[in-house]
Amino acid sequence: MTMTSRELIKAVLEFQNPPRIGLDLRAPFPTDLHWVGRKPNRVEEVELAPVGGEFRRWKDNWGNIWAKVSSLDMDKGEVVEGAITDWSQLDTYTPPSLGLADEYAHIPVERAAHPDKFVIGGMPGFVFNCARYIRKLENYLCDLVVERENVDRLNALVARELLAMIDRYGEAGCDAVMFPEDWGTQDRVMISPTMFREIFKPYFVMLCGRAHSHGMKVFMHSCGKITEIIDDLIDAGVDLLQFDQPTLHGIETLGRRFGGRITFWTSVDIQRTLQTKDAALIRAEAKLLVNSLGRFGGGYIAGRYPADEAIGLPRETQDIACEAFLEYGTFRA
Repeated sequence: MTMTSRELIKAVLEFQNPPRIGLDLRAPFPTDLHWVGRKPNRVEEVELAPVGGEFRRWKDNWGNIWAKVSSLDMDKGEVVEGAITDWSQLDTYTPPSLGLADEYAHIPVERAAHPDKFVIGGMPGFVFNCARYIRKLENYLCDLVVERENVDRLNALVARELLAMIDRYGEAGCDAVMFPEDWGTQDRVMISPTMFREIFKPYFVMLCGRAHSHGMKVFMHSCGKITEIIDDLIDAGVDLLQFDQPTLHGIETLGRRFGGRITFWTSVDIQRTLQTKDAALIRAEAKLLVNSLGRFGGGYIAGRYPADEAIGLPRETQDIACEAFLEYGTFRA
């Protein structure tokens, strides 16, 4: 009997020998996934007057001020002022309410409309990704050392709302939650693995545990080289890691060290391989990804980077990778 996409992705994640790899290649190529998200019942972005050469400035639902300097969609903007500029503001800071039930009422309808797809609920991040904006990244990294008590209080506020969000997704029938959290630079984790384990791993355990209690999987995106903490992420309960730069870790290294214990979802490397526009190299990497990461009776989803413009490539370049994934995408025994 032919598997539905939902059944196949579950088999990929649980290493149950599905007939092919998972696919998220985007139209006109196939995808096994369907995304859903919270729909706020109120305006959450407040437009502000641009400053200097800014194209746009706005305040988000966490109270952070963002700005972007161009009209390009690929320019997502940066936080120019966190919601908490001085720790004296923490006592009166109120994060957005992410657990309001009516903001998730549409998801069961979408679930019913896509019964064969694996449904993922999008999150704004885990604790680090949200808290670092509230304080602005460079401040927050310093705070980890010199303002630990305040950091712990802020992280707890953020975690409370993320737990509520996970509960709503679970109640709505999602198959997984996914969050972005860029922990890596080009050559290492942004903070020491020891600090990660002490401050952040307990939140990963908490949030992953809550998702698992609803029968949902946990998907994490990260840019950068986070190889040093992958064992910790597995231990905490992350079920899948989504990478756009798999060669930073070493594709065969990922398979050798972590294969069979966690699923990887990657495109062909957007920094190194796709930039060559060399069809032979792109096809070879797609084959290597399948053979290195998808040889454990599961464990691999092939992806396509969602914005060709952002990485300066014509659509046809990623089409080469997609065609190769379709050609090579059956699991080896």
